[in-house]
Amino acid sequence: TNEYLVHLSVGTPPRPVALTLDTGSDLVWTQCAPCLDCFDQGMPLLDPARSSTYAALPCDAPLCRALPFTSCGGGGGSWGERSCVYVYHYGDKSLTVGQLAADRFTFGNAERRLTFGCGHFNKGIFQANETGIAGFGRGRWSLPSQLGVTSFSYCFTSMFESKSSRVTLGAAAELKSGTVFQSTPLIKDPSQPSLYFLSLKGISVGSKRLPVPERRLRSTIIDSGASITTLPEDVYEAVKAEFVAQVGLPVIGAEAGAALDLCFALPATAPFWRRRAVAVPSLTLHLDGADWELPRGNYVFEDHGARVMCLVLDAAAGEQTVIGNYQQQNTHVVYDLDRDLLSFAPAQCDKLVASL
Repeated sequence: TNEYLVHLSVGTPPRPVALTLDTGSDLVWTQCAPCLDCFDQGMPLLDPARSSTYAALPCDAPLCRALPFTSCGGGGGSWGERSCVYVYHYGDKSLTVGQLAADRFTFGNAERRLTFGCGHFNKGIFQANETGIAGFGRGRWSLPSQLGVTSFSYCFTSMFESKSSRVTLGAAAELKSGTVFQSTPLIKDPSQPSLYFLSLKGISVGSKRLPVPERRLRSTIIDSGASITTLPEDVYEAVKAEFVAQVGLPVIGAEAGAALDLCFALPATAPFWRRRAVAVPSLTLHLDGADWELPRGNYVFEDHGARVMCLVLDAAAGEQTVIGNYQQQNTHVVYDLDRDLLSFAPAQCDKLVASL
């Protein structure tokens, strides 16, 4: 999977759910029975009828009226009389439609009663190992907001391994003592109040800072629910051209429908056990007060068997730059919501989990 999942339990008795950790949205939701039209999931559906602590929110509940798109359920059936029916959309065209409710959430040994979406109609880009999404955005329905925490952090292990990642909410969400870290302001945009904006000043490939006007990078967000970093088309083309110039290997034409646009043919001059890594220029994001130099594995994908190496970035229509989770692997990222500050440091995230 190209997402990172939060495993917790909902209801009484507790039923397991697996929710994508998404800093680009607010709503916490999971698929529920009866599912009118849903994606396939490996876990049993959450059945609210089997939880003694489940309660549907009425239409006039403040949290219901605060959601962008809600209506009043009527006529009984799966929606319930005068219950809060929500519709929640995502940037990738995914959506969930269901009933806003409250129930007991269990996090390890801790329990809290939270508001969440019980989704009966859910469509989009989902994997079978997930059951919904845990919004970690700035809005009042997000998990951090409902828990009342002023900081949270995560440290994503490599997505090519099956090792657990660390997610921390509250006072413990801080970088280890002695860690060399950098910080940059978290910026608010009233037009998109849920998102975490960063001040991206420029991009360097190797020692060359690209001649991209800063205004083209003005709308930059960090989004743990997005898989790879996307750039406005003209910015991406500038990065791509510089990699082609500096790598110096034959470029392989992208196949129709291919996930990655820029790939190079690797030389086959030695057996794989004696093969040296091909020199690749560094990739640095110049933020306000910090230079985020990405580890090689966070922007280069190599398949020596197929003799191919690809740049893990993409172009997207529009003006927004999105820093996705692929670029955040093995980096301890801390969101200080009191000071509106993002701090980050390189880390071996599997060892960070093992040290707890």
